[in-house]
Amino acid sequence: MTTLSFEAAGAALAAVENNTPALVRDDVAARLLAQDPTLWGPDAEAEASIRLGWLNPSEASRPLVGQIRGLREELAAEGVTRVVLAGMGGSSLAPEVITRTAGVDLTVLDSTDPDAVRAALDSGLAETVIVVSSKSGSTVETDSQRRTFEQAFTDAGIDAKSRIVVVTDPGSPLDGAAREAGYRAVFNADPNVGGRYSALTAFGLVPSGLAGADIEALLDDAEEALEILSDNDADNIGLQLGAALGGTDPLRNKIVIVDEGSGLAGFPDWAEQLIAESTGKLGTGLLPVVVEPGAPEITSGASDVLTARLVAVDSDAAPEGNQVVVAGSLGGQIILWEFATAVAGRLLAINPFDQPDVEAAKKAARGMLDARPEPTEPSFTDGAVEVRGPAELLSGARTLPEALAALLGQLGSEGYLSVQAYLDRNKQAGLAAIRPELAAATGRPVTFGWGPRFLHSTGQFHKGGPAQGVYLQITGAPQADLDIPGRPFTFGELITAQAAGDASVLADQGRPVLRLNFLDREQGVRELEAAVRNLAPEDGRS
Repeated sequence: MTTLSFEAAGAALAAVENNTPALVRDDVAARLLAQDPTLWGPDAEAEASIRLGWLNPSEASRPLVGQIRGLREELAAEGVTRVVLAGMGGSSLAPEVITRTAGVDLTVLDSTDPDAVRAALDSGLAETVIVVSSKSGSTVETDSQRRTFEQAFTDAGIDAKSRIVVVTDPGSPLDGAAREAGYRAVFNADPNVGGRYSALTAFGLVPSGLAGADIEALLDDAEEALEILSDNDADNIGLQLGAALGGTDPLRNKIVIVDEGSGLAGFPDWAEQLIAESTGKLGTGLLPVVVEPGAPEITSGASDVLTARLVAVDSDAAPEGNQVVVAGSLGGQIILWEFATAVAGRLLAINPFDQPDVEAAKKAARGMLDARPEPTEPSFTDGAVEVRGPAELLSGARTLPEALAALLGQLGSEGYLSVQAYLDRNKQAGLAAIRPELAAATGRPVTFGWGPRFLHSTGQFHKGGPAQGVYLQITGAPQADLDIPGRPFTFGELITAQAAGDASVLADQGRPVLRLNFLDREQGVRELEAAVRNLAPEDGRS
């Protein structure tokens, strides 16, 4: 049974009180449940008319439950018990939350880092089935992973067709190719649901159900939550959360999200993609900042920050300062945050269902792969770290600490730092610990994203949102590169092109980008950690 609760204080409460009467007067809850595409204005109407299927998850998803359960039993009878998911953005973040919350194993491969791909290949291939999830059916990351696993199965004497399951939109290039190839199963998702709203479609349910999560209970929770959210009154917590997110005045556009024992493992990372990609466009939007309990951003008192605390259902936590406190079951919270993000989009006067700036980075990466430009020489090398950046940014810096201080010196009073690590998020997981240290040193919000995964999440906000960010991009030499069967480029070349392409798009928009490349990953991590530890407080303030 779903349970949802919401409380607000400070600027969040004022936003609720100021905006919910108009939302009720405009019948927003009922119109949203009725999938009214006019809610976001005429410019958004065409896109919205084909993106609201998430408000009726059971129609397309209930029939999948039995099919998924049956396939899981078949695979188990054959000794196939390890599930690898090849997916990006909405295709990977929701299954990761669902399975981690359920306590079942799912290997999520949402990277093109050669070391990360090789690690997924080398762990129990004989017991593995791979789920290849791509809404468009042409996602370069998942296509590359599929090719590699198919070759590896064949090389190991395993019938590759029997170990590949596909999730995609009907009629996509992958849909046709998978059926022609005779892959084990092909699941079509509801095409009227965008990727970041697809948690309760085949994209979320197939990998999660094959891994052993109770997806039927998840749908039950979501359906009950939709009943709660259908009430057209000021106590509707979907309207209230949406008002708090998108209706503060002046807008607090840094949404600091902290999990304080909600029991929903990884939920802030899923919400990060939903909010950033839905709202970060037309020079406005909301930047989710995923932090740890006690993080500097929570107590900073910054005028552009609103904190969302995720707590346990039975918690008696109350909001303090400018905060919201939210609790609920996983299925209920998924629907609640999707609903609230759509409401926030209306208040921000943007289309919450497109992602116009995501394609820019993809196009730049394709250009890099086609042109194969010679690598640019580093501005200088300090120990195991190559440093690249424009002369006007580096300002004569000749060491890593000096370059880092030069970047942070660009932070404005409403700025933020984005750390973008194109590394192995399992092997180099410890690097994320520099996030709170940088936040403490700068007094400003700091996001930490693993590349290329963040390109499908906060990447939209960084390029489409307000020009407030400074960017620290980190790459590193892998232990060894890895070929992609049938492609003229390797995984190492692909991730290099993705990093360089995104940096070029940001730089073309006049955003400050400092690029670090670790010649030796472990040594580079140690040197960067030392540089961050030694930052003086004034290094992070303009």
